[in-house]
Amino acid sequence: MKLLLHVCCGPCAIYPLSLLRESGIDISGYFYNPNIHPFKEFKRRIEALETVSHHFDFHVIYENSYGLVDFMRKVVFHEKERCSICYHLRLSRTIAYAKDNGFDAFSTTLLYSRYQNHQALIDLCSELAEANGISFYYRDFREGWQAGIDQSKPLNLYRQQYCGCVYSEQESFDKSLRKKQSKDNSLPSSITI
Repeated sequence: MKLLLHVCCGPCAIYPLSLLRESGIDISGYFYNPNIHPFKEFKRRIEALETVSHHFDFHVIYENSYGLVDFMRKVVFHEKERCSICYHLRLSRTIAYAKDNGFDAFSTTLLYSRYQNHQALIDLCSELAEANGISFYYRDFREGWQAGIDQSKPLNLYRQQYCGCVYSEQESFDKSLRKKQSKDNSLPSSITI
């Protein structure tokens, strides 16, 4: 089987890559993530994936254009549905590339993350596969969560603290801010950012 794996970042690719290779699958990666903000974060994730690509001899196709404007146009005023919109945007593009380039199936490293909506991803991938006449290869990559982290550390890979979008960045920051507030009574109890 020739499979195109949508890749969100370097650390998340390690475990799925090893598992798929053990299954005898011919795998290529596809980096398309217009949700990532800011631009420095986007570049850091590409650099981490390039390290994984070189270290594991993993062929990756990169969509290097910074697509934040298109992403924001789709999610502004739809913030509650932003994750499903983001999944659809990235996976639709992955499927289009897979079909245009002779791949038999697709999957995504989003299925590795404990922080993504796993069932929503399965449902969407199944729906898109049927609508586009291409197979969706499902594996629950979350079982290798710690193994992937452990393998990323000796490579000194950048491991991000949020999914990539500006909303997730704010949520991540807000959690840190709340933690700091509980330790430091000198900060006001509510801060508007």
